[in-house]
Amino acid sequence: MKKATIIGAGLVGSLWSILLAKRGYMVSVFERRSDMRRAGYIGGRSINLALSNRGFRGLERAGIADEIRAVAIPMYGRMMHDNSGNLAYQPYGKEGEAIYSVSRGELNIALINLAEKRSNVTIQFDTACDDVNLQTAELSFTQTAEKQTFTQESDLVFATDGAFSSVRNALQKRPRFNYSQQFENYGYKELTIPAGENGSFLLEKNALHIWPRGHFMLMAMPNLDGSMTCTLYLPYEGEHSFENLKTDSQITTFFETYFADAKKLMPTLLADFHENPVGVLVTTKCRPWSFQHKIMLLGDAAHAIVPFYGQGMNAGFEDCVLLDDMMTDFDEDWAQIMPEYDRTRPNDADAIAELALRNFVEMRDKVGDPRFLLRQKIAAWLYAKFPADFTPLYSLVTFSHTPYHLALQEGVAQDALFEELLNLPNIENDWQNEAVLAVFNAWLAKKTKKVTEMQEI
Repeated sequence: MKKATIIGAGLVGSLWSILLAKRGYMVSVFERRSDMRRAGYIGGRSINLALSNRGFRGLERAGIADEIRAVAIPMYGRMMHDNSGNLAYQPYGKEGEAIYSVSRGELNIALINLAEKRSNVTIQFDTACDDVNLQTAELSFTQTAEKQTFTQESDLVFATDGAFSSVRNALQKRPRFNYSQQFENYGYKELTIPAGENGSFLLEKNALHIWPRGHFMLMAMPNLDGSMTCTLYLPYEGEHSFENLKTDSQITTFFETYFADAKKLMPTLLADFHENPVGVLVTTKCRPWSFQHKIMLLGDAAHAIVPFYGQGMNAGFEDCVLLDDMMTDFDEDWAQIMPEYDRTRPNDADAIAELALRNFVEMRDKVGDPRFLLRQKIAAWLYAKFPADFTPLYSLVTFSHTPYHLALQEGVAQDALFEELLNLPNIENDWQNEAVLAVFNAWLAKKTKKVTEMQEI
């Protein structure tokens, strides 16, 4: 039987073990953490994830999409909170389109349970991968509880062990392996809005809530128990920063000044703020993702991104789907699969990394800006009027399977379109007119011509 080893039983590793097992591989999974089903889930990051179309396609391959959809909460748009507590709602897409708030821990547990139901999958917890012999694909492990070490050889090794991957660390020692790591000057801290009476929601349930404040923001996502998981994104240093929020008085004054309506709903604010750590935001890029047709990086191990497009998990699940497709296309010949994957997928990973960084600026700075809101209205109108010719960038990323690099290209093109549209006279009062249509049609003709020329090259 074909054998494969997966390092990391997180979301991507668990899903990939299921897809490999369905193809008849004997799969061994090693996870440095304890079994979260017994130890409790301790992720170190937000307990909420935004699951969208790309992620659901991976869950459909595993046969678990309906089960997860049943315990996920649809969020149909953003709910903006201004400094006075006024609300403004922005739908994400067409009517009925939503991203889904889902518990990271519950989703991971569901995938682990599904993997272990298969006779050809074994998962060993409390087992850290220390190193990998790249020539032989021999892996060195330590069982963390007993401090015992052992080695294991494998036909195929898949590293899904996150942004600080031990397998990638071994690859970094090779010549001609390119790697970059970029930490943002922002950190984040998890806070809580508890459920109301009888598990009721104190804020609109079916929306992602954002308090944009220029260079920082607060965000909240719903949980099944009626609570909201909040995340404060704030610079490490500066006037408004974590370094200046040390005392109860500083924290209280800051929230009363910038998030007054949220603070009223956060009885454990001070305890949460002092007890919960400040998380880091990191983007990692590397090339190549595979070595000698035996070793491959997937998910965050290959392309960790910041969370501001809600695509980290979705991109990781899409990795699995695309590899599964290639196994069909190349008849499971990894000598063809890995080079082709290395040739194509990193471009998309770089694109979604760039899109995620851009969306941070949008969420914290622009979502409350009248000019940005006008752009959103015009985009929705064009989408409804010309669905075959215009799709907003957010919909391309979130509600389609358009390759990320093509979505980024379209986003750049749309920036040029709206730069021209928003400079039309009296556009803020009249944006459904012939002048707007003339600019749009000229833009579309230019874009179509460019695409045609590229296809002819």
